[in-house]
Amino acid sequence: MNREAREIPGIRGRRTPDRRLAHAIQRVTSTALGRYQSAIVRIGFSATWLLFLLREFPHRRELYGPEGPWGWDMAQQLISGNHAFTAMMWSESTVWFEFVYLAAVLSAALLMLGWRTRTMSVLFMIGVLSLQNRSIFMGDGGDNVIHLMAIYLVLTRCGQVWSLDVRRARRDAARDKAGRARDRVGPVLWSVSGVVIAAGTILGRVGGEWWLHTLLWALWIFHGVWWAVNRRARGSELRTLLDVLANLIHNATLAVIMAEVCLIYATAGWYKIQGTRWQDGSALYYPLKLDYFTPWPALSDILAGSGVIVMLLTYGTVVVQVAFPFTLFNRKVKNVLLVAMMMEHAGIAVLLGLPFFSLAMIAADAVFLPTAFLVWLGGRAALGRDRVLRRRARRVPGQRSAPEEQAARTLVG
Repeated sequence: MNREAREIPGIRGRRTPDRRLAHAIQRVTSTALGRYQSAIVRIGFSATWLLFLLREFPHRRELYGPEGPWGWDMAQQLISGNHAFTAMMWSESTVWFEFVYLAAVLSAALLMLGWRTRTMSVLFMIGVLSLQNRSIFMGDGGDNVIHLMAIYLVLTRCGQVWSLDVRRARRDAARDKAGRARDRVGPVLWSVSGVVIAAGTILGRVGGEWWLHTLLWALWIFHGVWWAVNRRARGSELRTLLDVLANLIHNATLAVIMAEVCLIYATAGWYKIQGTRWQDGSALYYPLKLDYFTPWPALSDILAGSGVIVMLLTYGTVVVQVAFPFTLFNRKVKNVLLVAMMMEHAGIAVLLGLPFFSLAMIAADAVFLPTAFLVWLGGRAALGRDRVLRRRARRVPGQRSAPEEQAARTLVG
């Protein structure tokens, strides 16, 4: 900056367009943006899928297995036409069905906890695609959102906070300083995954669209290179390049997730505007009178009996869905509408008996939650966990001393 510019008040320290652009590029490439948002999306969708699988565990064979109305032959005919991927069709054996279902449950639980997030996100995606593509008519609308998000989560760095991976990374750093042996579980998982993918490719079992086949091999190779570079060449230019690529993919995927949520609400809102029942404010009345959507008949009758409430809820739903994508650049208005949408989905879960659809949409909405709120929420959760641990320590004789207890704990995030 020249002398004349420094002498003009307000000029010094002002960023030029080129500097702002350089700063934006540097931030996008050097940092995984939205760490807390991607973590809450990971936890939300994996928990939703896990709860669904556990609730339907007694009925799993009727929904996705050999005892269902959508039989093996019909599923084969459909898959041969749409080329969808599903590991369920690799074998007609009941043992194989049980193995895939239990693997889907386990991967969802481990992804929610953030254990080996990169591997579990891939297994989570495979479990979601395998079950949903096996019986495409089993779902309530939330399955479509889970289907998409399961693919997107594979491309995000969603385990950087609120995960067991963070705890393991801290432990590994301490082991490196002490000169102990490093992690061995990761290479084992990588090797087993490679054998499974190779076997599926050789036997022609991977199936599905070409993108999934390519994605599985690309992820496997990338993870192997990542591990080797972290082990052999820390601080090298190759390590920096891999970090930049991972950050770019993560940030781009996070932007796609946000755009997907906006698209869902925009299309839903504009389609509602075209419906006559939504235009006259009576659309909500009809589902409240359907036995299939009335888990609480008395509550539904109370709401349906008030024309004013029905009209306000009907118009309010349309206004919120149509307006939300246009409020993203106004933080205060966006947060207000975000709370309104989450409350709307909570109401759908209670009034219409669609809990998993509502959980899926709330998890998708969470990508727009403010970072300050998520940090506060994580802090409150950690504080509550510490209180529980202290109470247990008082009850157990011979507990650790305060410094040892503090060292044994690892704050989430």
